[in-house]
This record gives sequence, structure tokens and C-alpha cells, in this order.
Amino acid sequence: MKPQRLEAALGHGFGRPELLRQALTHRSFGSSHNERLEFLGDSVLNCTIAANLYRRFGELKEGELSRLRASLVRQETLADIARGLSLGDFLHLGEGELKSGGPGRPSILADALEAIVGAIYVDAGFDAARAVIDRLFEPAMARIDPGNPGKDPKTALQEVLQGRHLPLPRYGLVATRGEAHAQEFEVECLIPELGIRSTGSGGSRRIAEQQAAQRAMAEIKQ
Repeated sequence: MKPQRLEAALGHGFGRPELLRQALTHRSFGSSHNERLEFLGDSVLNCTIAANLYRRFGELKEGELSRLRASLVRQETLADIARGLSLGDFLHLGEGELKSGGPGRPSILADALEAIVGAIYVDAGFDAARAVIDRLFEPAMARIDPGNPGKDPKTALQEVLQGRHLPLPRYGLVATRGEAHAQEFEVECLIPELGIRSTGSGGSRRIAEQQAAQRAMAEIKQ
């Protein structure tokens, strides 16, 4: 796909198009890859999200704000936003990554989104990067419930089960995929008493467990 479509979705036209190409290039494709831009974008993203939460939720304490920020910048959230941009269609990946499902892998999508933020910062400065972040993250910001600030899915699931006097869920590793530097873990969450088996995936077991717990919570609420 032409990068102009992505620029339109982001709401930012690059003065230096080579920065966008680099942000979309995985290390498996070539030496001019996106890892340095990802490092920069991660910091810009965290700063912007923290400032937005500080302004929007004046009643919340530091620990609650930290948990909310973590929920907004975690891999699952970034990958969901990246999917909304059809980011996988624009990525430059090596043949091995393409064959192993790289364009849809949450870790690759999340890293590329952070790299794009870094590229926008280099291309046009902090205000331009902040404007794109505000636009992309507004739906997630709007869904935040101040009365339930930032509980991670595993904690929330545990509290629900304890409230029903049920045993805690069991987590187990289903599969590990990919090369050592970019492994993808698949984990299952089992709640036999409710007939629930959900799965999650991510770049670490912790991330995969959180996703599996989130999906289990969704089943409980149905």
C-alpha cells in the first residue's frame, strides 16, 4: 500500500518520507530498521499519555495514574491501535517474518507504532507527535472508568472469582513461536468451574497471561 494512506490515517504528512519508511522496517528486513525510532517513540508516548492522564483525572493518586498509563501503553493496546491503522499492510519484513505471520504479530505491530511516534517527533517535533498520539488514543482514553482505575486484567479477574468464592484461574503455556530475539508466547487461562478456556499471546508470558485474563473477563460478562 502507498504510505500516503497511512499518513492520512495518522493525520501527519512526513516532510522526510524516509523516516516513515524506517519506522515501518523490521530488523529482519535490513540494517536501516526501526529499533532506534521505537526507543525514542516509547519515551514520547509515555510522556504524552502521562500528561493527558494528569490533566484529565485530577482526583487520582500517583499509583492509580501509573496503572492507567501502563494499561494504555501496553502491547495489546498499541497493537489494537496499529490494527485500526492497517499497519501490518505497510510493514517491511524479512521473508522469515512474513512466513511466520509477522504482519499480524502484536509485538511487531506495537513496536512499529512506537517507531512511527518517534519518526513523527524527529520529522516535526514534540507537538506534532503529541497531536497524533492524542488522536489515536482518544477512544481508549474515553473508555477509562475513574472508579476502577487501571486494574490489570489478571487482578480484576482474580477479584471477580474471589467475590464468587471460586478458585483462582490456572495459566499454562500453550506454545512458543519465533526466533529468540522476537519470541511470541501463547498462554491459556482455565476456569473449569465456569467452563472458560481463553487464550492470549504476546512478547512475554506476562503479556500473554494478561490478554488471556482479559478475554476470560469478557466471557464472564457476557
